[in-house]
Amino acid sequence: MATKLSVNINKIATLRNSRGGNNPDLVKVALDCEAFGAEGITVHPRPDERHIRYQDVYDLKAAISTEFNIEGNCREQKFVDLVLANKPAQVTLVPDAEGQITSNHGWDTGKHRDYLREMVSVFQGAGIRVSIFVDPVVEMIQGAAETGTDRIELYTEAYAHNYYESREKAVLPYAAAARRAHELGLGLNAGHDLDLHNLRFFAQQVPGLLEVSIGHALICDAIYLGLENTIQQYLHQLRESAY
Repeated sequence: MATKLSVNINKIATLRNSRGGNNPDLVKVALDCEAFGAEGITVHPRPDERHIRYQDVYDLKAAISTEFNIEGNCREQKFVDLVLANKPAQVTLVPDAEGQITSNHGWDTGKHRDYLREMVSVFQGAGIRVSIFVDPVVEMIQGAAETGTDRIELYTEAYAHNYYESREKAVLPYAAAARRAHELGLGLNAGHDLDLHNLRFFAQQVPGLLEVSIGHALICDAIYLGLENTIQQYLHQLRESAY
């Protein structure tokens, strides 16, 4: 089966917020993404609401029909309350610091194992699938399994950064992490800086990849290619990798 594409619409919210109105309409864009073939919608609300607003999450939950994935820092009680109130298909736990521009590292699942185990239990108790954002380090995968999480999401910035120097070398730790995740019974997601150039090779080389979450590159591509065409091209990369 081909890896699913979840479109992160944070950048659409950033564009909307820059003028203070409702253009582009975030909910309409999400519905259009679904109509164009996206198999999920991802948002990553942050405390300053510089892109996704908390109200957006309620509006999207009421409107979309594909898988809803809410990413964020579970150390923020407002985030926890938001997720529990909306009960998305999946929550992805990301260790962002306050004011951080974008996610830039995974959890230390050894150091924070007990805390993560507690939070995983909270969300699973509400019927929400949990994914933990981790670096492609086998020890971090092992630690994630010990929290009881359903899935992990591999942080792929290092792969994207090193792709053109040696894509074979760049993907090695991700393939190893994926194999270990499979051995431990963990579902596997990935995201960050994946794009039309590096996505197919990654999906070909990383076994058992269930879902990728892509926002920044996809929205940038859409400026030139159009949103429908862009989503179709990303889906094509994933479907080609399955053969």
